Amino acid sequence: MGAFGINASDAPTFILTGFPGMESMEYWLSFPLFLFYAVSIVGNTLILLIVKAEQSLHQPMYYFLSLLSINDLGVSFSTLPTVLAALYFHARVISFNACLAQMFFIHLFSWTESGILLESFDRYVAICNPLRYATVLTNACIVAMGLCIVLRSFALILVFPLLLHRLPFCHPQNILSHAYCLHVDMIKLACTDVSLNSHYGLSIVLFTFGLDSALIFISYVLILRSVIAIASREERIKTLNTCVSHILAVLIFYVPMVSVSIVHRFGAGLPHAVHILMSILYLFVPPMLNPIIYSIKTKEIRRRLFKMLFRLKS
Repeated sequence: MGAFGINASDAPTFILTGFPGMESMEYWLSFPLFLFYAVSIVGNTLILLIVKAEQSLHQPMYYFLSLLSINDLGVSFSTLPTVLAALYFHARVISFNACLAQMFFIHLFSWTESGILLESFDRYVAICNPLRYATVLTNACIVAMGLCIVLRSFALILVFPLLLHRLPFCHPQNILSHAYCLHVDMIKLACTDVSLNSHYGLSIVLFTFGLDSALIFISYVLILRSVIAIASREERIKTLNTCVSHILAVLIFYVPMVSVSIVHRFGAGLPHAVHILMSILYLFVPPMLNPIIYSIKTKEIRRRLFKMLFRLKS
């Protein structure tokens, strides 16, 4: 394992973990995780089917919602194979390249979700410049925005496996903290200085999430200013209500993300169960809650969902 990378014959393997210290309860503790998976996969698939089938939902807001659902499915499917293997089949050994690939996709979808939440721009145009909504947010504009978000995430995250590939791993057992591979977990197991990896990871977190959250905040400041100018109280409430789903989606993404970052960097003395809980909240809860929130708060999706369910019953 030299400075130019890891040869296939020398590539290390990694050991996935489930719930360390709670092995006797692991089988039962895994049930909530698979409930999260089930709700996420079924819920996001239904959102996609509803938007595709309902002609009236072929609008920018629902295109952004479809992108969010596709991304949430990506998050779920990128962790599902190793979680299933580790918790139910006790197949806990994962090769270096497989771990790199999983780490890449987990972080790719996480970074992409941050960009998709710039759907606040859609709300800003709809509320602040309603007459220009159709001309500003055209299908071509939405495709271009989606491609830019994905390409930005791809370019930033591609550096992770490239940097990891040059690191030596000399421990007899490379034991990960979770049932899936994360960048921060993998660099802890390297037998050399990882300051470059650590600094790069921190810099793109600050750049990506900092920029996206700032743009979302500015969008809502401008939206709030426009809403305050509306004379009717009922109209103000009705206008703000169109933003509730997006605001909740932003909160359930950014709050766990910030919390898990704080725990990883400053929570070395905390019980390992806290690290596991924060990681679960970050990766499992947003994909599960997003379709629930949008189904409850969006009348058109709720109506179409009820129509589909009653059709199945009949």
